[in-house]
Amino acid sequence: MELEAVDVEIPEGANVILGQAHFIKTVEDLYEIIRTTLPEASFGVALAEASGPCLVRVEGNDDSLVKAAADNAVAIGAGHLFIVVLKGAYPISVLNQIKACPEVCSIWCATANPLQVIVTRTGQGKGVVGVVDGFSPLMTEGEQDRLERKHFLRKIGYKL
Repeated sequence: MELEAVDVEIPEGANVILGQAHFIKTVEDLYEIIRTTLPEASFGVALAEASGPCLVRVEGNDDSLVKAAADNAVAIGAGHLFIVVLKGAYPISVLNQIKACPEVCSIWCATANPLQVIVTRTGQGKGVVGVVDGFSPLMTEGEQDRLERKHFLRKIGYKL
C-alpha cells in the first residue's frame, strides 16, 4: 500500500466540497440540490465511478468549474469520490442539503483553503484516507482576534 498527497487545484474565488457517494445518479442529484438551493451560484460537480466504465461523471452550470471539478477528480483518482467547485456562494449555504442527499456517504471537507487529499493506492485502486485543509494553527485567539471574528461573521451576514 502506498500513500500520496494530491494537491487540489481550487480556482480563484472558489470553494470546494469533497465527499464520497455511492451511486451514478449522485452527480445529477447534486446538480439539482445546488441549482435549487443557490440559483445565483456558479458550479461544477464531478463524480468518479467505482465500477462499470469507471468514468468521471460531470454536471454544472459553468464550463470552467465543471472542468476544474473533473480534473481534480481524475487527479485524486478514488472511486465514488465527488467534488463540487462553487463560486458566488459559500458551502455552508448548501452543505446540509448535500448531506441529506440519499447517496452521500460522507463529506471530507468544504473549503477555499489550500487542500491536499491523502490517497492510498492498493492493488484494487485508490481511496481517500483524509484531507489536509489549510495550515496548522499557530496559537489560540486573543481578545482582538475574537472581536475581529465576531465582526467578520456579522459583516458577511452569518450572525446577527
